This record gives sequence, C-alpha cells and structure tokens, in this order.
Amino acid sequence: MDRCPDSNRSVVLVVDDDDLVLMSTSALLDDLGYRVIEASNGARALALVAQDPSIVAVMTDHAMPGMTGLQLAVAIKELRPELPIILATGYAELPGNAPTYLRRLAKPYRLPELAEAVAAAVSPGSAPD
Repeated sequence: MDRCPDSNRSVVLVVDDDDLVLMSTSALLDDLGYRVIEASNGARALALVAQDPSIVAVMTDHAMPGMTGLQLAVAIKELRPELPIILATGYAELPGNAPTYLRRLAKPYRLPELAEAVAAAVSPGSAPD
C-alpha cells in the first residue's frame, strides 16, 4: 500500500471509544504515512481540533457514549468548517438528518478502504460523493 504523499504534513485525528479499534486504526494510518492524534471521546476530540491547526482530517466512530460521531461532526464544523470528517460506522445507513459533508466509511473496513477514504478526504478541493 502506498504511503500518503504529504506524510510529513498530514495529521489525522482518530476518535473512537473502543481502545482496540482506536489503536488498530491509528496503527494502520501510521503505516500509510499519516501522523495520528488519538481521542477516546468527542469532548477530547473537540479540544484537540480547537488547539491543533495541523489536523487535516478527522475520522470518528459514530456510536460513542456522550457524543455520537454525528454530533461531533456538527461541533467540529462550527470550529473548523473546512475540516473533512470521515464517519466510521457499522450501520447500513446514516440517519436522514446526517450532514451531506460527511464521508462514510463502513465498518468493518480494510486497509485499502481506509487508505482511499483518508486520501480522498485530505486531497485539496475534495468533497464527499
């Protein structure tokens, strides 16, 4: 699998309340050449987005206690409207009120799907399908 072209500059925030999923997703992204920042909940993720302008994309789980991935995405867009967000979910469909700017990555995913989703998110001028 190819490494990301801008690996020295591409920082991805990964948000998941499951430590094993968080660790494995971070390791996969690291293998792809991204620098990874981790958060185990929405509140921590929001704090990181607010204080770290080097973050170029957020990948978040949907089903989390306290703040869902959808709620986190809406809050992130208020802070940094330009930041691409990938919602990783095992649900077949997102709720009807899901924002159109969200990219969806179906769980379980493999390295090629993850690589494609993140590469598309961090590409300049990209927008979700």
